[in-house]
Amino acid sequence: MMTSSPSASSVYFALVPAAGSGARMQSKRLKQYLPLSGHPLIFYALQTLCAVPRIARVFVVLAPGDDEWTRHDWSSLGPKLAPLFCGGATRAESVRNGLRATATQVQAQDWMLVHDAARPCLATWHVDALIDGVGDYDEGGILAIPVSDTLKRADEQGGIAATVPRTGLWQAQTPQMFRHLYLRRALETHGSDSAVTDEASAMEAQGFRPKLVAADPTNLKVTYPLDLHLAGWILQHRGDEA
Repeated sequence: MMTSSPSASSVYFALVPAAGSGARMQSKRLKQYLPLSGHPLIFYALQTLCAVPRIARVFVVLAPGDDEWTRHDWSSLGPKLAPLFCGGATRAESVRNGLRATATQVQAQDWMLVHDAARPCLATWHVDALIDGVGDYDEGGILAIPVSDTLKRADEQGGIAATVPRTGLWQAQTPQMFRHLYLRRALETHGSDSAVTDEASAMEAQGFRPKLVAADPTNLKVTYPLDLHLAGWILQHRGDEA
């Protein structure tokens, strides 16, 4: 679904939904605030996004009444950071609410880069690759990596029902980058659909075909306890390239 070309003066913004509970981490503390190398988990993604010169502002969508946020010092991230206490019960709701809340600060044609709070190993070159890879492609795009492992579909008893061909399959990452107006329309229309698990799937439901921009496995998502250790190792060994 191609659309008319918007103004070349579009600005880039980041939006980080961080109102979830992260139940699979098996922790009483909200996942985004779990300690990682001396900071809350979410700190690293926000730090990277704030460090990208082309990003004008970084909105973080928190749950209403989230008092954990104010217990941490975010001042080192600078003036780009803007908390929004309007998170919803689901990721889609949080992103949609964030888009609503920023509508007076962002133009319809501006780009929104939506990133998982639980991807702390995002690097500035990942963000630059996405922005450059999407360019002026009006349907947006996402970071992703080609699937390299053999995929199996399980049956109801936990056995292998079939081997799934991996040709053409990609594993979605974030950020996912779309025009503010288009993404908001997609989430207003399809945000409650069970098939919508990320921003790209909402856009696909609208008829868009977002671009796949190659990333790398270091941009991992912290989902289980072991992932936290892997993220710490990546951050520690990235060195001056981060």
